[in-house]
Amino acid sequence: MRNIFTATVAATLLLSCNGNGNKFDASGTFEATEVIVSSELNGKILSFNINEGDTVSANRVIGSIDAVGLSLQKEQVQASISSLNDKTVDVGPQVQLLQNQLAVQQSQLANLQHEKQRIENLMKQDAATGKQLDDINAQIDVVKKQMVVTQQQINVQRSNVSTQNKSILSESKPLQKRVAQFDDQLKRADIVNPINGTVLTKYAEAGEVTAAGKALYKIADLGVLKLRAYVTNDQLAQIKLGQQVKVLVDDGKGKYKEMTGTISWISDKAEFTPKTIQTKEERANLVYAIKVNVKNDGYLKIGMYGEVKFK
Repeated sequence: MRNIFTATVAATLLLSCNGNGNKFDASGTFEATEVIVSSELNGKILSFNINEGDTVSANRVIGSIDAVGLSLQKEQVQASISSLNDKTVDVGPQVQLLQNQLAVQQSQLANLQHEKQRIENLMKQDAATGKQLDDINAQIDVVKKQMVVTQQQINVQRSNVSTQNKSILSESKPLQKRVAQFDDQLKRADIVNPINGTVLTKYAEAGEVTAAGKALYKIADLGVLKLRAYVTNDQLAQIKLGQQVKVLVDDGKGKYKEMTGTISWISDKAEFTPKTIQTKEERANLVYAIKVNVKNDGYLKIGMYGEVKFK
């Protein structure tokens, strides 16, 4: 979860400071883009190797959450997938029986056709009758019809078993999707730091039980801070995105430390002046918020006041 830390703006735009004649165009406080890193799983925190103030690189694994329960659920689903093969029917033995029957019928047909040829030869010598030929043709016709029926039985058997097996194996796809979901969740057992930054607050410790969505720590990139300030409508003409400006912060010795900043955002909507802000022209009714990016050399802190000079 990301949020923009905004300290309570209470700076007063100074028309002069410490009598040195400095003129400031805007004033505000420094803020940083913060990321609150939350747990993505329910479970016990097995390890959590960060402390407040640590500088942590992006994509670094800094801890892990117990995911044994997920692993067991994944194994259970995988076992269910394996058991589907045991439920399928092997059509081989049944088809083989019918094919053996078909082979016997083919043999019978061959014998009958040989007998028919013999009878036809005898008839040429007037040694056989037409009735004998008719009888053998009838027997051949019966065997051929039996062979057609047997082949149909083979085809039907294969089709029925194939349909039955497809119905059983179709259950595998949703189960495989569940395995993929478990794999994704198991990856989330690692606590991975999302950005380069400094740990601001740590909300949990190793050994505690956490829940999905529960905050673990807050981190922010302090390499570049943003100075949120407010300008009047008249001042808008003096600024533009990408413009470099001078940023001054109190050095604690009655003077100002000067830094270079870049305007990174200008609000497109006016708002009523915050009660604690004094604008350059005493107090305007409407002002525009701006953000100035300032490279942090380690001196700047979140909530510190800063002044901006456009020229």
